[in-house]
Order: sequence, then C-alpha cells, then structure tokens
Amino acid sequence: MTTAPPTPPTDAAASVSPTARQLWGRARGLLLAAAVLALAGLVIAALRSVEQHGLLDPRSADRYGSRATAELLADRGVDTTVATGVAEATEALGPDTTLLVANPDLLSARQQSALRTAASGSGSRTVLLAPGPASLGTLAPNVRAVEPAAVEVLHPGCDAPYARRAGAAELGGITYTTSATPVEDCYHSGELPTLLRLPAETGEGDTVVLGAPDLLYNHRLDDHGNASLALQLLGSRSHLVWYLPSLDDATATDGGNKSFHDLIPSGWRWGALQLAVAAVLTALWRARRLGPLVPERLPVTVPASEAAEGRARLYHRARARERAAEALRSATRTRVAPLAGVPTAQAHRSDALCPAVATRTGDNGARIHSLLFGPAPTDDEALVRLADRLDLLERRITPSPRDKDRTP
Repeated sequence: MTTAPPTPPTDAAASVSPTARQLWGRARGLLLAAAVLALAGLVIAALRSVEQHGLLDPRSADRYGSRATAELLADRGVDTTVATGVAEATEALGPDTTLLVANPDLLSARQQSALRTAASGSGSRTVLLAPGPASLGTLAPNVRAVEPAAVEVLHPGCDAPYARRAGAAELGGITYTTSATPVEDCYHSGELPTLLRLPAETGEGDTVVLGAPDLLYNHRLDDHGNASLALQLLGSRSHLVWYLPSLDDATATDGGNKSFHDLIPSGWRWGALQLAVAAVLTALWRARRLGPLVPERLPVTVPASEAAEGRARLYHRARARERAAEALRSATRTRVAPLAGVPTAQAHRSDALCPAVATRTGDNGARIHSLLFGPAPTDDEALVRLADRLDLLERRITPSPRDKDRTP
C-alpha cells in the first residue's frame, strides 16, 4: 500500500496574520478601559463645570460666584465694573479705584507688567487673589509664596483696623513671606501670614495679597467676618474694577511673542517623568510575563529532502534564480574542494579550486570556472541544467564505473 505525499499547505492555511476576531479579542480589554476613562473624564468635567460656573464673577449668583459681594458694595456706593481684558483694567485705574485680579497666575508676563506699570503711582489699590510664584515676581516683587495651607477660620493676629473690625475670617490657601517694609501681615496659618498689605513706595496706593478667595464666594460671604473683611478691602475706593482674566485677552496680547516652550504648561516635566516611569514599569512587567528564552526541542523532525524542497519552492516563487544558483555552486565547491586536494578555506577561490578540479577531471579550466563561478542562469530550464551539471561534476571526481566516460 502506498501513501500519497502530503499536500503542501495553501497560502490561507500557512498565513500567520491574526484574524479580525483575534484582534478584537486582544484589544477589547484596552478599548473598554479607554472608554471607561473617557466617560469618567466627561462626567467629572461636567460636574466640575456645573459647580464652578461663574467662578468669582460678580455677576454670578451661583455658589462660587461673587454677586453678593458686588451687591453689598453697591449698597455702600461702590460701583463695580467687570473687565475681561488687560486694556480695560489698566484704563480704569486711578486714585479712586480698587483693582481686583481674580486669578493672577493666569496672566502672561506682558499682562502682569502692564498691570504693574499702570498701578504704580496711580494711587489705586490692587487686590491679588491667591497669587503664586508665577505672578508674585512681577505684581508683588517683595513677596514670596511659601507653602499651601488649608482654608479655615483664622483670627487676625495683627493690629490692622480692617482686620480688628472683621475679626475671624475664612482665609488660608497660600502662606507668604515678604521683605518689604512697612507691611501689614495678618491671619496667620501657623507662623506665616495669608494676608499682606504693602503700601506703595510713592503715592497713596497699596497692594493687598490674599492667600485664598473663599471669603468672596456667595455661599461663604455671611460666615464669620468674611463680609466685613471683603467690604473693607474692596470698598475703600468709590470704584471697583473686577478683572477676570480670559483666554481671548491672553491670545490677543501675547500670541505673537510666545515660543513653543512658553506655550507648554508648567507641569509638563512631571508629566513626562510619569510617562517615562510608566513605560519602564510596563517594560519590566512584560519582560517578567514573557520570561527568559528557553530552548525547546521541535515537536517533529523535518526530513532534509522536504526542507530542500520547501526552500526551492520559496526561491521559485521569488524568481531568485541568482541566489539559487549561488547556493548550489557554493555547496558543490565546499564538497569537491577536499576531493580535489584544496583546503576548505580556499574552496571559494577560483584561482585555487578551478585548476585542481580541472587536473582531477581532465577538463578545460575555463569550462570548470564557468560551471563553478559563472553567471546566473537566465531561466528555470538553465537553472535545472546547471544543477545536473554540478551533480555530474561531483560524481566524476569520485567516479563510479557507470559515470567514468560521461562529461558534464
């Protein structure tokens, strides 16, 4: 009984590309996690946008708005003007004006310089709400932010008239130190103040630094002495300019003077460091999961004839006749060199191998050179003839009685 040779695998069966179902099975966990993260981000953003709507806006009646403060100031004859641009804010400055900057750290260096220049010598009061290192260097050069502090009820801790009249108030946020003299430092958190009043070097103006804006929120204004302190700090002049920095104003003012590095958020280094640590941890996790390389015996033994046939099929499919011919010639040269008395190290040198083979077979040296080192075949038939001639040459070097008189 004869056994039919195995059918060579088709391209579809031999393909190792993953199917769409396999790709989905591998990626669905990551896709699900990404969808959950995106949904959570949207929900958190929506909730925070609702809670923080109209933040510190004197026109907003929401919890975090400041309309109640503006109404109390209006009852005392203080006119409040909302400014969303640095030009509006600086044009309104004067001896009868208080300028409140809601979030100084959002201002660019040019905007801060414009405010500082306009306020110097104008006799106005500038109130900075929770300024940090990004703005103190320009708007209050002699003040330095030290460390964050909890917003809590603090006692005045100073003899300033406005602080003694207000009594305890909700302050904190950021603590400060200053080298300026004279200075009024009140409402200490620990040993550091959270409220500073710095008189101007010339004129009657001054700068007030508040570590937290919480006492101006609608839902906190009637707690403790918050309202009293807010009215005294913001109502000392007849006109109040409430400056709410906006992105449009920043773009219009500094859009053409910022480099790419200036546009990157200040915390990008920490973000890059976290990504690098995450990448290293992921690499270590994957390496530990895959484990070290372990040699493994093949489950089957492939006969040499089948391996040669498979390699020949690959050469044939790629039309690589030149590489196939060189593989045949190289193998023949390696085998016939010892039989012709040539060292294996010189088996691929035509000047050493061809004369020795010609002497052994009695053929013309040029013919032997063309056979072992000649050009590549031009078609498949020529490649087959070359293989037959190489095989015949090997048999002539170790001739059998049947092959003695045959010539390649």
